[in-house]
Amino acid sequence: MADPLKTADITGNAAADLTAAAPEAAVAELPPEVVAQSMGEYVRAYVARIRAGESGVLPVVMAMVAIVVVFQVISPNNVYLSPGNLVNLFQQSAVIMVLAMAEAFALVLGEIDLSIGFVGACGAAITVQLIQPATTNWPWPLAVLAGLLFCLVFGAIQGTLITRLHLPSFIVTLAGYLVANGLFLKILLFGPFSGYPNLIGQTDNLHFIYNLMWGTIDPVVSWIGAGVVVAALGGFIWFSDSRRRTSGLVAPPASLSLIKIGLIAVVAIVVVGICNLNRGVLIVQEGVPWVIPIVIAVLAAWTILLGRTKYGRYLYAIGGNPEAARRAGINLSVVRTTAFMLCSFTAGIALLLYASYLNGMSNNVQAGYYVLYAVAAAVIGGTSLMGGRGKPLHGVLGGLVIGAIYNGMYLLALSFEWQYIVTGLVLLAAIIIDAVSRRGSTSGSVSRV
Repeated sequence: MADPLKTADITGNAAADLTAAAPEAAVAELPPEVVAQSMGEYVRAYVARIRAGESGVLPVVMAMVAIVVVFQVISPNNVYLSPGNLVNLFQQSAVIMVLAMAEAFALVLGEIDLSIGFVGACGAAITVQLIQPATTNWPWPLAVLAGLLFCLVFGAIQGTLITRLHLPSFIVTLAGYLVANGLFLKILLFGPFSGYPNLIGQTDNLHFIYNLMWGTIDPVVSWIGAGVVVAALGGFIWFSDSRRRTSGLVAPPASLSLIKIGLIAVVAIVVVGICNLNRGVLIVQEGVPWVIPIVIAVLAAWTILLGRTKYGRYLYAIGGNPEAARRAGINLSVVRTTAFMLCSFTAGIALLLYASYLNGMSNNVQAGYYVLYAVAAAVIGGTSLMGGRGKPLHGVLGGLVIGAIYNGMYLLALSFEWQYIVTGLVLLAAIIIDAVSRRGSTSGSVSRV
């Protein structure tokens, strides 16, 4: 059977899968900005897309700029954009960003996973307990693997129940939330640090988990690493697009490829430059925190998976129209179950960062609070609750928005209730924008993700 997504605009480069039988018809179905042959055509097509209600990440970027400007003006001593606070903002947002990327797997399917907070907490608690020197003292690679394996198995069980028994994901994952909460408390009872296994100690295993959030990379190494990343990503973008153009396939204009590479370079220079400034008061504190490349690595991995592989195309197809995907020969059960496994696996990474942030795991971990923020972050970033549209990048952008709001209100010494109110209003605005854009898109257009 032919690939059911030959002409779907999934990665923005979907023309690689155009059939040879009807190239003209296939190209005609693609959005104008995909088939644009010059920068001018691309800009005009993108403006038309915005006017049609499909603005992509533009609203969340504009919201982020507005939030930063407002808090910079009203924060005490204009400290909001100081290097130390910007690094703190990212560290505070990292858990929500990775959890939002986890939730994206379910949301793209038109489903939801309410359990990822405590499932990830169980995985992190297993890891922290296993590396305790007074008990098992496992090497950190095995401990991390055990925690993430637990998350994978839990996600597989939930995915199987949802797909094989056709149960609502809301109910199954709500039950999973309660079960994982109980398991989490049981795991914390193991060992000498009942209720609070910590990362205090001189062993390499404890130091590794602690450094996930608080460790920093040497400034010189940071610049070298940034150069390698920019060169790798830039080379991949340029040669990938060039190969498509040489092969006669639809590809973005060369000028657009150069702009993408330039933006990546600018972002890398700004981030590394800010992090390498001394942000300490009593001691020198500089260098890129390890959590930044960790988040970038997760973002890159899942972006490639969803945007450059057949599995990603199948996931979007199921989220857009499950019946059409089934008729096209896609195995809905396997794809859906795998999505919930990846959801739980990514949550395990997020809560491992949270364990590092807390310097251990506690029985008062607000995992339920974080999962709600993860859903909010994904939707605020641009992922649709209706399914069929969303990217890992949306979770990162939405997480930054929530983190920016929290950080700014903390600097203003505002109470938590205001943080909830403002975040709720931002989420409501994002849902309204999503609904309006859905209605504004033409019925015959190809779904964008």
